[in-house]
Amino acid sequence: MADLVRVALDAMGGDNAPGEIIKGAIDALNESDKVKIFLVGKEQVIKDELSKYTYDENRIEIVNATEEIEMAEPPVMAIRTKKDSSIVKAMFLVKHGECDAYVSAGSTGATLVGGQVIIGRIKGVERSPLAPLIPTEKGVSLLIDCGANVDARPSHLVQFAKMGSVYMKNFCGIQNPTVGIVNIGAEEEKGNALVKETFPLLKNCPDINFIGSVEARDIPNGVCDVIVCEAFTGNVILKMYEGVATTLLKVVKKGLMSNLRAKIGGLLIKPTLKNVLKDYSMDRYGGAPMLGLTGLVVKTHGSSKAVEIKNSILQCVTFTEQNIAEKIKESISTEN
Repeated sequence: MADLVRVALDAMGGDNAPGEIIKGAIDALNESDKVKIFLVGKEQVIKDELSKYTYDENRIEIVNATEEIEMAEPPVMAIRTKKDSSIVKAMFLVKHGECDAYVSAGSTGATLVGGQVIIGRIKGVERSPLAPLIPTEKGVSLLIDCGANVDARPSHLVQFAKMGSVYMKNFCGIQNPTVGIVNIGAEEEKGNALVKETFPLLKNCPDINFIGSVEARDIPNGVCDVIVCEAFTGNVILKMYEGVATTLLKVVKKGLMSNLRAKIGGLLIKPTLKNVLKDYSMDRYGGAPMLGLTGLVVKTHGSSKAVEIKNSILQCVTFTEQNIAEKIKESISTEN
């Protein structure tokens, strides 16, 4: 039991809690024998859900939390006042070393604040970015930052590039991952003040494999492994990515049902189409890790179903086994 990766899971967070959250936890236990899950939330509610499943009871522990932080609550105030909430109690499990990682589909704001205030940043890390993997034609790329630091400085983006490179090398096994900065053109002189000031810093950084500017239209092609930007731009890219994927799927389905010939063709291509869509599904990659903290925080979509919760938990196992937090610490320490 001592070698198990311990994950604190916010059982009450998200649109589909607690049902899909707990189902995802059980699915993770069934897929991996390397994890123990601490379900944090209202004890009786959790017990009622668990009664639906057969599972290894030695690898599930319930931590009672009587309060919940709602999506619309001011995050700083909620973290300060709701000490018995599932988010706060789960994060303290990580802070005190009782768990290795935290996963939640709940309030993004509270998760970001809690990560910084309760768990804390690695010494030398100026900001902790959210960094989801996004599907591309060539596999996956890391989008960093997608929602944590709207008003970033050039030094922050340089650290994002370093942390992202460490993550892609150790989590995805990509040696010498390529790094690009989001811009409105390929030329070095283009961009806003932040991009113009950051570009030469990335260009002269010996710790990363910088390829220059990348335009948003090239991201789905897999133009680089680590896509660097501040959170406003990153969040717009991520939401646009998800929106276009959803719309295209609806359009394709509508077209395949438009007439008899299309329906017959749809039946013929259905197996292949299903496999292709599976590769481009965002939920298969888990959630967005908050890099640069002393413990792992993973934020999943508020609408997460069991499959994304399961993959987020398994993501924590790989992150912990690869000792990525310590490797990020070593990467940042070279600056000082």
